Amino acid sequence: MENFIEDALKATKHSTPEQDEFYQAVKEVLSSLEPLLVSDSKYTKHNILERLIIPDRQIIFRVPWIDDAGKIRTNIGYRVQFNNAIGPYKGGLRFHPSVNLSIIKFLGFEQIFKNSLTGLAIGGGKGGSDFDPKGKSEGEIMRFCQSFMVELSKHIGETIDVPAGDIGVGGREIGYMFGMYKRLTNRYEGILTGKGINWGGSLARTEATGFGSVYFAENILNKQGETLKGKTCTISGSGNVAIYTIQKLYELGALPVTCSDSKGMIYDKNGIHLNSLKSIKEVARNDLREYLKVHPHATYIPRSEYKEGTNAVWSIPCFAAFPSATQNELNLEDIQILHANGCHLVNEGANMPSTLNAIAYMQKNGILFGPAKAANAGGVATSQLEMSQNASMQKWSFAEVDNKLRHIMKSIFELSYATSKEFGDEGNLMLGANIAGFRKVADAMIDQGAV
Repeated sequence: MENFIEDALKATKHSTPEQDEFYQAVKEVLSSLEPLLVSDSKYTKHNILERLIIPDRQIIFRVPWIDDAGKIRTNIGYRVQFNNAIGPYKGGLRFHPSVNLSIIKFLGFEQIFKNSLTGLAIGGGKGGSDFDPKGKSEGEIMRFCQSFMVELSKHIGETIDVPAGDIGVGGREIGYMFGMYKRLTNRYEGILTGKGINWGGSLARTEATGFGSVYFAENILNKQGETLKGKTCTISGSGNVAIYTIQKLYELGALPVTCSDSKGMIYDKNGIHLNSLKSIKEVARNDLREYLKVHPHATYIPRSEYKEGTNAVWSIPCFAAFPSATQNELNLEDIQILHANGCHLVNEGANMPSTLNAIAYMQKNGILFGPAKAANAGGVATSQLEMSQNASMQKWSFAEVDNKLRHIMKSIFELSYATSKEFGDEGNLMLGANIAGFRKVADAMIDQGAV
């Protein structure tokens, strides 16, 4: 069986050279599947691993747009529709200069299992562009989004593919793309999630990934007879995931003391001031140095002063760490520092924020671990709730959506935990989440034949 997995990994590396992030995501999932493949030969008989690793389709397109100086600029657009065995493709759009095919494929591959774990009828996909909204005017962002949608509109639909936001794509960008879709198609339908509240969006969608991450962490701790109340927590990032992780931590009685962006990090021993953070990041869209103008007692560490090969956020002693920024932001040296400082739990709010070496260290040293595909599934779960509201032409209250989210995250935890126990490694939530997410999709693929 080990040879079967190794063969699949070798085939992946051969067919997708230089796609390191994608290979890492595939290796992390496949390395967990051996107990299932040993117990049930149907998955190897039907060649599920090879079929699952290859996306249904990879769409790459040119995005021309005109800047404020009248110059035609060009970026690359992507949409990888990975697997729709259990429902229409669902996954975000990321606008960031680091975006390439490897990153979009890793995100789309992770999305398959994340979406499966929610228990909702959604498949896995992801998209985006190497366009950077930072430093662009409102007009430039609008023109880029409109051009991006000209091509994307050919490949999406309510029962085909329903994109959402991700890094660099918030309510503003979703609005510009939705408006262009209407103009192109003359149809008003729920082909994007994360829409404005007044035109089809869901209450609690903005908060959902951060809230869901904290709900998942609380479930992990409750299983150990612990809670987050009174605990010091470190958080990376300062986007939606980080902001609403911080908010929910406060609501549960914890003390979140850090946040970060691409230029540096803030440590506030009194607790990150939530309204100041929201004002800086959601309203003014400034960098975190602005925080010191209002809270001069806080410590700001620029990225240039980080110890080489580490993230300064993880140097702050804490009970629980919430990596909520981007992929591979927490490495082996980071987790060793966290462990030495007494960290009990790492709960992933971002997509694949921990390296494989860091995860192995956590498992070996008994650090509780909430893997991303389970812990950060709250965003896509609430996106599906938005789809349900659109389809039924209803609007649910914030409390109703938040309650559904809380129950979904509890269900994901319980499924992941029960599956880890079923396969002889009780409490290994990475193994449990990977097997549970894989099994549902793989069974559907088998039922649907050689397609």
